[in-house]
Amino acid sequence: MKATGEKKLMLFSGRAYPELAKEVGDNLGIEPTPTAAYDFANGETFVRFLESVRGSDAFVIQSHTAPINQWIMEQLIMVDALKRASAKRITVVAPFFGYARQDKKHRGREPISARLISDLFKTAGADRLIAVDLHTAQIQGFFDGPVDHLFALNLLAAHVEAKLDTGEVTVVAPDAGRVRVAERWSDRLGGVPMAIIHKRRDPDVANEVKVFDVVGQVTGRTCVVVDDMIDTGGTVVKSAEALFDHGATRVVVAATHGVLSGPAVDRLKNARISEVVLTNTLPIPEEKRFDKLTVLSIAPLVARAINEVFSDGSVTSLFGGQSL
Repeated sequence: MKATGEKKLMLFSGRAYPELAKEVGDNLGIEPTPTAAYDFANGETFVRFLESVRGSDAFVIQSHTAPINQWIMEQLIMVDALKRASAKRITVVAPFFGYARQDKKHRGREPISARLISDLFKTAGADRLIAVDLHTAQIQGFFDGPVDHLFALNLLAAHVEAKLDTGEVTVVAPDAGRVRVAERWSDRLGGVPMAIIHKRRDPDVANEVKVFDVVGQVTGRTCVVVDDMIDTGGTVVKSAEALFDHGATRVVVAATHGVLSGPAVDRLKNARISEVVLTNTLPIPEEKRFDKLTVLSIAPLVARAINEVFSDGSVTSLFGGQSL
């Protein structure tokens, strides 16, 4: 794929999630560049590209799935290899950006790991970063270069609109940190009502959530709980329980990233949630799929963003000219 001035777009895929890279490539009309990648006996990663990358506009796609440290390191090594092989511009494409929840210090002597990951990519040689639904918008400022922050809102909301009567919908933020997300959903669905679930996490126990109350009118409503990710499923399941306790008639959950760690699948299957809608920013193997799960493809959006960056167009135009 070439543009005026013999610009050359090359797509590179790590081993974490080659299916998504292939789907993105299909949308762009190109194949990921052949790459030799393997691990030595002691766990060190080796990468070598099997075609010349000199002067290319290189896009390195790797979703930071488990084992997350291995795949981040592989992507860093790929970026370094491209830099040393004289790629003209290197863009890191991380549909799910690892360590994004560690974006600030909650207490003393804690790291800000999201900043560290951003610094590592810059040091490796990345010129630009593309990510989907970062946990917090401030992470864009951690990377010393352009960051294209993509949003799955339109994709998810279009599915919800097609399945539900929006006149009966209330959008629910599962915690105070997701209020802005819920506001965008409300606007996107034509100004439907909003509710907020007040909760508190136990600072000494990872992934432990205590739900306290529902702020807003949900009685007799179809509630759409919106979040950026589902990890262990504890937050959304307890949110659904709180909503039913306050008179909701139906609960649908919509999130961008399906981390689905540990007990998540069993919790979601056994909850009174009607449908769980996710995108495929992370791989969801067959053993983690269940009847109530719907997975939408993020590949067309990522491909359009890559094309806009390659052609020096506007990524913001993908969202109606608004920076969400």
